[in-house]
Amino acid sequence: MANIRDLDPSASPLDYYGAELRRLREAAGLNQQQLGEIIYCTGSLIGQIETARKLPTRAFTQRVDAALGTDGALMRLLKLVLRSQLPSWFQPYAEMEAKASHIYSFQAQLVHGLLQTEEYARAVLGVLQQDRLDERVAARLERQRILERENPPLAWVILSEAALYQVIGGKGVMREQLAHLLEFLEWEWVQVQVLPFEVGAHAGLPGSFTLLRFEDDPDILYDEGYGPGHLRANPHEVKARSLRYDHLQAAALSVEDSAASIARVMEERYGEHP
Repeated sequence: MANIRDLDPSASPLDYYGAELRRLREAAGLNQQQLGEIIYCTGSLIGQIETARKLPTRAFTQRVDAALGTDGALMRLLKLVLRSQLPSWFQPYAEMEAKASHIYSFQAQLVHGLLQTEEYARAVLGVLQQDRLDERVAARLERQRILERENPPLAWVILSEAALYQVIGGKGVMREQLAHLLEFLEWEWVQVQVLPFEVGAHAGLPGSFTLLRFEDDPDILYDEGYGPGHLRANPHEVKARSLRYDHLQAAALSVEDSAASIARVMEERYGEHP
């Protein structure tokens, strides 16, 4: 039986997406079952998405846009839908991250979210909270698309060597994650450095942080923590953290030596020679 209920399109981006999908489907003279047959899914799935009970995927949205001739209208909405699945306190950072021309980050324990594989992200996000895990993983993967756009930001990430050894999701997940990091050697706009254990005390001991730089706006600092992160725009704080980052870059291995270190850990710890 078709899923039918009234939606308030202004309630959330997901509700708006569902209302638009229904409007476009009905304008095409199709019921849920008919549209499902065209895009190779069930009418029930169409109904769940139209009633905001299920999150649409990128593949689903692409098929619907093509089937209904929407000129990408739903795909443009999907970006808002997926961003809305991020924690409310994190959404302002994600918006700034998407606008930044340069992203400089130090990560003390984990691979940066923009560089994570799907399974690594699933393991990280699911540590203490399994509800809506698929949606939260999809939102994180959507963030990564800023690196694939026509004019991507320069992303420079320094990883503590601990991030290579901390087994997140099992050895298979780690092998895939480290292999993914090596793929960025081919990306001129993504640079990965490893801060080795042998450095000892270093400027990043207080924890992970990210600096966002913009073409026409002041730089922003993002501090991570157990709870909500904090965006800071105070010029003195940003300058002080930039100095810390400079020290971390100087102490870290070169990009090439970092890749060799990652490859060595893959072979020695996770049993695979890249």
